[in-house]
Amino acid sequence: MPKPPLPPELDEFLTQANPAVIGTLDPDGAPHTAATWYLWENGRVLVNMDATRKRLEHLRRDPGVSLTVLGRGDDWYRQVTLRGGVVELQDDEDLSGIDRLSERYTGNAYARRDQARVNGWIDVESWYGWDGGKPWR
Repeated sequence: MPKPPLPPELDEFLTQANPAVIGTLDPDGAPHTAATWYLWENGRVLVNMDATRKRLEHLRRDPGVSLTVLGRGDDWYRQVTLRGGVVELQDDEDLSGIDRLSERYTGNAYARRDQARVNGWIDVESWYGWDGGKPWR
């Protein structure tokens, strides 16, 4: 699998508000996936979770993670999976992290203001993907 840095066209793809799925591991080693918002910034990925989510519990135990990002609409055959680890988990006390993600995906601040949230920063160690049926180069 290729290592960072990512090619410029892939970097551009990741700067878009594409749908994504995050994968973590249950304590018994079974995969756990969930749809998520993400932000690609300076070669790292920001995700944000409700403080009660299972994936947060998983990441606190084992920081290994994958994030699969799909093209929007009919472009879902354009995708990349980023593999790495969560290197920072931080309470999102002022909801600025979830607001950044919500504004990116919906154009508005996050509506549910009564939830404890946590930001997670992922460092990418390797990646693989497809661009319309052929590997990203």
